[in-house]
Amino acid sequence: MRLVMMGTGTFAEPTLEALLHSSHQVVGLVTQPDRAVGAERGSTRQTGKGMKTIAQEKGVPIYQPESINTPEGVAQLQAWSPDLLVVAAYGQILKPDVLAAAKHGGINVHASLLPKYRGAAPIAWAIYQGETQTGVTIIQMTPQLDAGGMIGQVTVDIGAEETSGELEVRLAPLGAKLALESIEQIIAGTAKPMQQDKGQVTKAPKLKKEDGIIDWTRPAEQVCRQIRAMQPWPTAYTLLHRQGKEPVRIIVNRAVPLPTPEIVGWEAPTGAISVADGKNLKLVVWCGGSTQVEVLELQPAGKRRMAAVEFLRGSPPREGDRFGPEAS
Repeated sequence: MRLVMMGTGTFAEPTLEALLHSSHQVVGLVTQPDRAVGAERGSTRQTGKGMKTIAQEKGVPIYQPESINTPEGVAQLQAWSPDLLVVAAYGQILKPDVLAAAKHGGINVHASLLPKYRGAAPIAWAIYQGETQTGVTIIQMTPQLDAGGMIGQVTVDIGAEETSGELEVRLAPLGAKLALESIEQIIAGTAKPMQQDKGQVTKAPKLKKEDGIIDWTRPAEQVCRQIRAMQPWPTAYTLLHRQGKEPVRIIVNRAVPLPTPEIVGWEAPTGAISVADGKNLKLVVWCGGSTQVEVLELQPAGKRRMAAVEFLRGSPPREGDRFGPEAS
């Protein structure tokens, strides 16, 4: 089968490599234009070897339009005469003319258990919302966002401390395997797409920088989920407020919820910092409902990522210091 791969980033790379090592012919790669590192704000995509590099090593023609949904984009696809488009994390909704350029249309490798988490950031929102499982779904592509019939699906457990970036790396090869299986079903005529239950649809919109602002009024478990969900981008962050000093932006890389302390007749101010001493220093932050998180790793503005204990030794907090988004 003549295939055109469309995708960008670490999640798509194993699928491209699997297609290149299969009996099928990859006649072209459509991927996002080259961008300077860090320039594509709003993208959660991690970069591994690189889709372009993988294709170049195998002599596969590469096309990098700003949009594939143009007459020029359709013409390029038609010139390749594909039987099927294989799409993974490409970042654009394909219009009918694009899908019609391939004999069998397109399939999409989507990183969620559809119909849950349709959209650009399914892994992050699954973690943020407290899902214990997620997976990969192969769907027939339609002009509607992630709404096509489901050809195959695989389920995995989400690790208790797993970040979006770590989970993406784990899901990517599963998506590649499932894509190959789905292609074989299409060839054999045995693919039986199952319609999605519209009543179960949830959205996973593209992440924004402000999604990383930590709301310490939420319970500790929810705060920790947000921290995990926002990696690798936009990262979870807050401001450190100290009396007599300008607030300092702090990225919180790792944190865990602590057992809820037994407090009678007193509610801790959210964002308040305390240092549990004894044998080991611990950076503890009060959250909503008088719950607590322990910050394990952080990165102050202009400095490197470091363990919280290292930060405490260099910048011991004083009474009244707190984390929060607003100015004092």
